[in-house]
Amino acid sequence: MRPAVLSPRARQDLLDAARWIASDNPTAARALRDSVAVAARRLGEHPESDAVRPALADPPIRFLVLTGFPYAIVYDAALTPPLILRVLHAARDLPELLHDL
Repeated sequence: MRPAVLSPRARQDLLDAARWIASDNPTAARALRDSVAVAARRLGEHPESDAVRPALADPPIRFLVLTGFPYAIVYDAALTPPLILRVLHAARDLPELLHDL
């Protein structure tokens, strides 16, 4: 299976988060990027394994919380390979950010 692909918006989310984290901790910023890459590979192999959150988005949109980081990957599990739509900090207003999915 091919790894999940980051949409342009998800790529920008990740870049923004990594830049913000890197200002205090460059090692943690690299770890976040690595964690997203590992998650993308796993999503490519098991796209249906993560949580559905109907209050936030209708299926086939799913959510994966990154281990060790307060970030969630929002992705479309129906596509092959899955498409990562957003990479968002869990403290943000997710309903507002995801209203257009």
